[in-house]
Amino acid sequence: MVAATPIGARVATPKLTDIELYAWIAQADAGARIEYHRGFLGIDVTPVISTLPEPERCQLADLGQAALGAFEKGLVHLVQERVGPDRFAYIAVARPRPRPRAANASLSALLLEERAA
Repeated sequence: MVAATPIGARVATPKLTDIELYAWIAQADAGARIEYHRGFLGIDVTPVISTLPEPERCQLADLGQAALGAFEKGLVHLVQERVGPDRFAYIAVARPRPRPRAANASLSALLLEERAA
């Protein structure tokens, strides 16, 4: 059994950036999974209540937006797995690659377009 982590406790997790998530999506096979955050994302990115230092909070907010953007473009499924009270593993699952809208469209261009928006 996994021990519960108290609410608000900082937990060391590997840091993943939005660019690293985009790179993973670009090369991932359909069905591949990556955990992009562990905690309570809604709380962890909110300035008033997050216990994360500001640079980490901002990086996590960018990562969350990147994951959401990739989901909205049909590139990944977003899944949460409960790992304890008020703690979740946030997972992106790669979907089959979409067909390019134009002959010169690439997955990288699609992801960078999302980042610029």
